[in-house]
Amino acid sequence: MVSLHHTMSALELVAARKSGELAARDLVEYFLGRIEQHNTTLHALVTVTADEALRRAEVMDQGQVDPGILWGLPFADKDLSHRAGVPTGWGSRVGTAAPIPEVSDPVVVAMDLAGGISLGKSAVCEFGLSSYTESEVFPPTKNPFSLLHGSGGSSGGAAAAVAGGLLPLAPASDGGGSIRIPAWTCGLVGMKPSRGLIPAGTGFDSLGGLVVPGALAHTLGDAALLMDALRGHRPTYRATGVSASPASFVDALEQPMRKLRVGVSLAHPWGDGMGIDISPDALAALDQVAELARDIGHTVADVEWTPRASYADAFATLWRASAATLDIPAGGHDVLENLTRYLVEEGAELSAQELALALRELAQFETHTIEAFSPHDIVLTPGLATAAPELGWYDKEDAERNFRQQIQVTPFSSFVNVSGLPALALPVSLTGHGLPVGVQLIGGPGGDATVLALGHQLSSQLSWGHQRPAMW
Repeated sequence: MVSLHHTMSALELVAARKSGELAARDLVEYFLGRIEQHNTTLHALVTVTADEALRRAEVMDQGQVDPGILWGLPFADKDLSHRAGVPTGWGSRVGTAAPIPEVSDPVVVAMDLAGGISLGKSAVCEFGLSSYTESEVFPPTKNPFSLLHGSGGSSGGAAAAVAGGLLPLAPASDGGGSIRIPAWTCGLVGMKPSRGLIPAGTGFDSLGGLVVPGALAHTLGDAALLMDALRGHRPTYRATGVSASPASFVDALEQPMRKLRVGVSLAHPWGDGMGIDISPDALAALDQVAELARDIGHTVADVEWTPRASYADAFATLWRASAATLDIPAGGHDVLENLTRYLVEEGAELSAQELALALRELAQFETHTIEAFSPHDIVLTPGLATAAPELGWYDKEDAERNFRQQIQVTPFSSFVNVSGLPALALPVSLTGHGLPVGVQLIGGPGGDATVLALGHQLSSQLSWGHQRPAMW
């Protein structure tokens, strides 16, 4: 019999379920125990639905529910997604009085149909608008590698839960780096798919096409499994835009790897005025992975790309406009956090012409970037410019300074959303202070399988798989 432990990969857990060595209830009870033991320290989950999870496990074990491809793997819904019968808090005081949803969001339905079992809701920053998870309505989410540091955002709760062994994997969403930033921060694999790939969240329904669902996991195989799960639900009312992906990302990882053209870039679109300084650790990780790719046999060359200088203003306009679309109830503005209120109010002042010009500029940026990257199958960039900041580092009073601080840490993430490209956060090493450092692999349009495959090949040569937080 298998001895259940959180060091097992999601694929190993699924294999044990298929062989009959583990029941769905075994998985649920074990990870609920991990949550009970560690969530009061990490604050990764804001809601735990133990009774509902145990009931679903029981009916699955009785054969009344299709186990799908996840076979009862526990996960948590990001607390920006509606699950029928469970409160959605959005990381906000506004959420404390919101009605309980009666209908689940498509990404939640996709996870259920794939055979996942939700254990609750993972913590987020307010409305998912920032790159750190220090909501004022819940305690800040802590990094399992250092409880003095944050877990990134907006999917910080999901990342902390997976990195801390409270969950084997977790779905998340990414509109400017919200999967990749927590992955780099917490030493995880984080996959942001191409715009249009996941039917349950194509990105086409968000302003500027920025937000897509994706995967947080320990291994590339587990991330591929979750990508397969997310693709399974195909709502009839959603357009999709990527059709060249394989039938199974998990199976594709086992196929022979062709030699790739790998580009390396330190460029970002934020200019010199943001005070961005890329740390020696981030540069060393990038050099290490580029050299490893060359040693494996891939062609490695610098990317010739000068980002359009108008990107920064256009993206800031779109971010404010997105905030202005939030459904804030009457009187809710008074209880918003300073950054959110600033974005909402600034967004409400934008004219239609200003928004249209920003969208046009970002569309031109997308075309320019894809063309510049086209000589390469994959483009490597640093992950974060610096390791995870300490809790409380971000200025919560001065919203404009707060925005600059976020860009100083995360200059390489948002432009990938604007471009609609697939991107992978890959953990590489630890700083001298024990904090994770990673790199980003950016694929071409629809190149999700190539991104995952190269990440899988590289990770098999890196020593990261042995790195775990002390609490592990």
